[in-house]
Amino acid sequence: MKIPFLDLKSNYLSVKDEVMKEIQDVLENTGYILGPKVAAFEKAFAEAHGVPFCTGVSSGTDANHLALWALGIGHGDEVILPANTFIATAWGATLCGATPVFADCEAGTYNLSAEAVEAAITPKTKAIVAVHLYGQPADMDALQAVADKHGIPLVEDAAQAHLAEYKGKRIGGIGKITSFSFYPGKNLGAYGEGGAVTTHDANLAEKVKLYREHGSSQKYYHQTYGHNYRMEAIQGAVLGVKMKYIQQWTDQRRAVAQQYKNLLNEVPHITLPLEASYAKHVYHLFVIQAEERDKLSQHLNENGVSTGLHYPVPLHMQECFRHLGYQEGQFPESEKIASKGLSLPMFPEMTTEQIEYVVSQVKSFYK
Repeated sequence: MKIPFLDLKSNYLSVKDEVMKEIQDVLENTGYILGPKVAAFEKAFAEAHGVPFCTGVSSGTDANHLALWALGIGHGDEVILPANTFIATAWGATLCGATPVFADCEAGTYNLSAEAVEAAITPKTKAIVAVHLYGQPADMDALQAVADKHGIPLVEDAAQAHLAEYKGKRIGGIGKITSFSFYPGKNLGAYGEGGAVTTHDANLAEKVKLYREHGSSQKYYHQTYGHNYRMEAIQGAVLGVKMKYIQQWTDQRRAVAQQYKNLLNEVPHITLPLEASYAKHVYHLFVIQAEERDKLSQHLNENGVSTGLHYPVPLHMQECFRHLGYQEGQFPESEKIASKGLSLPMFPEMTTEQIEYVVSQVKSFYK
């Protein structure tokens, strides 16, 4: 049996007719940038996350940049963020001219540790970025307490966490401002690049809109510096259709995760993902910690099961950040998940037969 890591084709076929109709409408009206499709999607996405403002942009990386840019982050500033995240989180800081300052994660959730953040704060710290890693919200109360103590804004990177909940409340409006990604493999994926920034703050929302469109609210009149971070109309059309199904797909992901947990619960040598008591995890990824991780991955791939590594090199050990002076061993929890973490196939359309086959191959390796 062949089990893909994710199955974009099945997802596409499930909404093909609706999506093609919406794309055709964009083409017929020849309005290819922003426009009514993007505006409708922004409204639906904002409502789904309980926030008044959502700005669709060109990618999740651009959303990271815009969130910090709107907060006024610039040269000489420091931004604290987890060492165990995708590098685009750090680009939010570097594109503003700021310095990323890395902190370790919690052992159980793999999310940013409030204690580690507290230890990393300096007079130059101007923002804290909490990543809702793999689809599980970070401990926002603990992080907000640190942020409030020092008068620093708390930002959410929710690239992997569409519809995730913290203490019964959707993420996207808990921190000061939030970035989302709609990269094709995300829980809510575009047919290309896409992202969004959400907030409760009207002033921040206005800045994000200005910055995404060349610093302009009226064509050819530019109030401020800006960039071209506009969402394409086709992506807005695709995402607008998918918004009808994101709750269903989220429920299916959670059901897949529960099946994995039930079947892998007593397998030795692996640690299953923990769902925190305060969280509703949306399982963008299902990441286990595994002894002999690389050999297990090889065994699975040789037997038709595709796997992933998220992420094999923590940010403090990346070549591009060598000049910051971090050392191996400095963030033990981040380094542990980097060396032992293995992402199993996870997508809403997974069948029980597929899940059982993945589990059988994990068990056969450890036998």
